[in-house]
Amino acid sequence: MERLEADEGVDGMAAAPEAAREVNATPGPRGLADLTPTDGRRAHVIKDDREAIEAARALSDDFAVEAAQRDQDRRLPWPELERLSASGLLAITVPKSHGGPDVTPATLAEVFRLLAKADPSIAQIPHSHFVYINVLLEEGSPAQKEFFLAEVVAGKRIANAQTERNTRHIKDLRTRLAKSEDGGYILNGTKFYTTGALFADWLGVMAKGNDDLIYVAYVRRDSPGVAVDDDWDGLGQRTTASGTVHLDNVQVDPTRVVPHHLTFDRPTRYGALAQLLHTAIEVGIAGAALDEAAEFVRTKSRPWFESGLETAAEEPLLIQQFGELAIRVRAAEALLAQAARAVGAARQNLTDDTAAEASVAVAAAKAFAGEVAVEVSSAVFEVSGTRSALATLNLSRHWRNARTHSLHDPARWKVQHIGRYVLNGTKPPRHGLL
Repeated sequence: MERLEADEGVDGMAAAPEAAREVNATPGPRGLADLTPTDGRRAHVIKDDREAIEAARALSDDFAVEAAQRDQDRRLPWPELERLSASGLLAITVPKSHGGPDVTPATLAEVFRLLAKADPSIAQIPHSHFVYINVLLEEGSPAQKEFFLAEVVAGKRIANAQTERNTRHIKDLRTRLAKSEDGGYILNGTKFYTTGALFADWLGVMAKGNDDLIYVAYVRRDSPGVAVDDDWDGLGQRTTASGTVHLDNVQVDPTRVVPHHLTFDRPTRYGALAQLLHTAIEVGIAGAALDEAAEFVRTKSRPWFESGLETAAEEPLLIQQFGELAIRVRAAEALLAQAARAVGAARQNLTDDTAAEASVAVAAAKAFAGEVAVEVSSAVFEVSGTRSALATLNLSRHWRNARTHSLHDPARWKVQHIGRYVLNGTKPPRHGLL
């Protein structure tokens, strides 16, 4: 397929309120929230990095208040996502030439860390939004960028329809984008782990064309033939609605197709940026678990009777454990910051060397952060005592979220690529998971 230029005056504003909810949905364990996205969404325009971090910090404080209850009830975060859209944070990577602030990777990572510290499900939902903005920035035509980036600045949300189940491996895509008789395309397939699809205005669908190469087709969430099932039943990240998307003879305008395969024909920071955001989510989970454990010990835990102390927070053994856990969390935060700087350096001067360094730096941060998030969220119970296991407190959500999120891609392969790079100077491969 040739690169496809978009026409002027393309359609595609927000779906009507009823259509903005799930299409042909299968309710999850607790059913769906009553609230739905509003029509005619409008968003604030963030001016710079400082304002982006301030906005994320404010939302983080608010989102943290009911995070445990949302998880326990599996209450999908419709109103929270509306606030996220309205805040302007979903447009912070849009170039200044298209009306956005084009923040640094360091700022983007910090925004995700802050959101994840409050509620990692909410942080996970816009991950694909930024990845599929990046697809457009990498290979979209000028007209495609003009249209879709304007949608993003207006507060529209993009989600993924990327991964499939029951295939040989993650890159074995069965979804097909076939040429139709009228000059357009027809999309058929089934996707799973489609985080954010239930809440989205647009879906970025990864599919193979007639030439067996990878393309991304951007389709409206309410397009005929698109059905989203709310059938995600993961033990963690429970309110991401990462369920199934069905694509049944979905008509796709040629102006909506981007040749994603070209992204990997040259040095790219595409994968490093995507993995940086995953890393930030795990660092946020680790920080939240440590903070909640400390608060629990200060206010609820009883001292062990042999200590002779009045409070658990005075126990030297607990103090030692918290010190060791804090060091691990700080190390994860430092690796995240270092990785963000490497991705930023690649953005300023993209070469084979800077792209490789960005991928390796992010891989190191991601492998470590996943380990720390699982470790610290498990240690919450050890340091807090028997009462912390009560289901009503829902402290298990930290471990469940960390364990679920860390399964996105295996750390063992990241460690392999780091070792090859350090020992033999072998640059990591170019793909979206590194």
